[in-house]
Amino acid sequence: WVCVTSTMSASPLQKSREWKPLEQRKCTDIPWLLLFILFNVGMLCICGFAIATGAASRLISGYDSYGNTCGQKNAKIPGIELSGRDHTSRKYVFFLDPCNIDILRRKIKSVALCVSKCPDTELKTYEDLRNFSTVYGSDLCSYDVQPDTYSSHANRSTKCPTLPVHPSASLPVFHRCIPVDISCYARFAEAFITFVSDNSVVHRVIAGVMTSKEIIMGLCLLALVLSLILMVVIRYISVVLVWILTAVVVVGSIGGTGILWWLYVDHSKSVNASLPALELEVAKDNQKALLIYAIAATIFTVILLLLMFFMRKRVALTIALFHVAGKVFTHLPLLALQPFWTFLTLMLFWVYWISVLLFLGSAGSPVQNNQTGLVEFKMDGPLQYMVWYHAVGLIWISEFILACQQMTVAGAVVTYYFTRDKSQMPFTPIVSSVLRLMRYHLGTVVKGAFIITLVEIPRLILTYIHSQLKGRENACARCMLKACICCLWCLEKCLTYLNMNAYTATAINSTNFCTSARDAFFILAENALRVAAINSVGDFVLFLGKVLIVSCTAFAGILSLNYQREYTVWVLPLIIVCVFSFLVAHCFLSIFEIVVDVLFLCFAIDTKYNDGSPGREYYMDKALMEFVENTRRATERYSKVEGESREMKSMFLFSVKHKRRYFEEC
Repeated sequence: WVCVTSTMSASPLQKSREWKPLEQRKCTDIPWLLLFILFNVGMLCICGFAIATGAASRLISGYDSYGNTCGQKNAKIPGIELSGRDHTSRKYVFFLDPCNIDILRRKIKSVALCVSKCPDTELKTYEDLRNFSTVYGSDLCSYDVQPDTYSSHANRSTKCPTLPVHPSASLPVFHRCIPVDISCYARFAEAFITFVSDNSVVHRVIAGVMTSKEIIMGLCLLALVLSLILMVVIRYISVVLVWILTAVVVVGSIGGTGILWWLYVDHSKSVNASLPALELEVAKDNQKALLIYAIAATIFTVILLLLMFFMRKRVALTIALFHVAGKVFTHLPLLALQPFWTFLTLMLFWVYWISVLLFLGSAGSPVQNNQTGLVEFKMDGPLQYMVWYHAVGLIWISEFILACQQMTVAGAVVTYYFTRDKSQMPFTPIVSSVLRLMRYHLGTVVKGAFIITLVEIPRLILTYIHSQLKGRENACARCMLKACICCLWCLEKCLTYLNMNAYTATAINSTNFCTSARDAFFILAENALRVAAINSVGDFVLFLGKVLIVSCTAFAGILSLNYQREYTVWVLPLIIVCVFSFLVAHCFLSIFEIVVDVLFLCFAIDTKYNDGSPGREYYMDKALMEFVENTRRATERYSKVEGESREMKSMFLFSVKHKRRYFEEC
């Protein structure tokens, strides 16, 4: 916003600055890069603090309900009787009641002990517990209960595990004894599945997923292949999709308006004065409501049809851009790999972020719970500030990674567009774009990501407040919260679109973020109707592409499961396949959308500063050149007709004036 409003004070020389694609490369927004480096140093310090305080070993090795870390010798905690024990030989965490899961707090609500071996067989009686302790030396009851007294201890129901003890196995890295039988968690699953009345349905669904896992993986791979194919062939079917869009919109709007008017006439005939007073009043209210709806639908339909009529020529630009975008992917095939690298980078960062967050959750001071008498780790004031700092890092760095993808794609597409001889392009434009980003423009990407973070943080805070106050706030407060969340969401989307175009301007001119955002804003404002056409028609075409991929994948899934009769439950496998195929299609077609946006800004700059004359030749592709020529011929015909009309009008006025003067002289 600061960048856009700064245009008010920009000098005319700055506004009319000539664009020089791929020339005068320089570093941009260096202070923001230094700030980002300092911020990441702080993130690393938080990670180092969590590891130095022993939180990392406590999380990985596990700890019991008395503050002892398993697998090591522990110091005594004041006031905790069973703390400070030597658990060098006890490396695994065992829960007395592992099936008692607290859904709200997302943790196992049970006493935890450190044991030397997880029970690998089912133990049905206290005698079995004593025998297991004797044979393996692993006590499954509390530390202050001797194995000989398991059967006769007064508090055995609370200090010994719930019978029967299910067989369990330890996790590979995190030393927790987890029950092998999934029926232990059937009650937990039923808390989320309200339509399930017995465990058999849950078991059949899970069994169906496990049995059809090969088919699920194959269908997910099919969705990936279909997305790659669609990105290449969409330039050939974009015309068909646009005609489908036009037909659906026209038929839907006219048909809906006609139905509303038909309902209004039908209700008008049914209104009879002989009806009871209450029914007559209701019928008149319905008649009035239908009239209002019909009038509003008519106005909307007329406006929509007029917009489509006046924007029909700009829809041709959308088709031409889709055609060129398909060519871009054939010349730059590595663009298709961008979602993979971005996803992999985000996953690695999120794993690191979650690990550090868990470290911080275990780095608090041990405090005894007065109700249960067990030890919990509470975060003090400084730790809470670290968590907030860590949360801001999640948003800012995630947006930074996404912005790097946008800048990389923009740099490669700009190189393609402004290279007249495509054979002279770099061997790998994507790699060249990445190197150019890392050398010159990381600061610009950091600044753009920070602006999105500033908007996203208050939106997430308001969303959290709204979820916490659900059912307790009044209607006015609820409406205000939703309105604020909606406004922040709209602002975030607008800034994301402006950032994308600012990155494109930076890739062209090597200018800083504010200058690039200002220049891109002026270019987009001069082509507002074209932007509206591309964003509306283009987004719908891409949405149809996503629906096509999901439908084809789901159809293939139905056929595959139909020929395998042993898969009795199809619901969950098909849902998994459809969700995954939509996510894959969204990732790949989002890259296609970025390419279209970059091409449009390059096209707008090209048509503004070049006219096709010698010395000012166009850079654009042949498809865009045809669009420009058709537009120019239409403009010339319109100007010629308008000139002839103006000439005939002037001749007519001259004749009338001459005749009037003649009659006056007579």
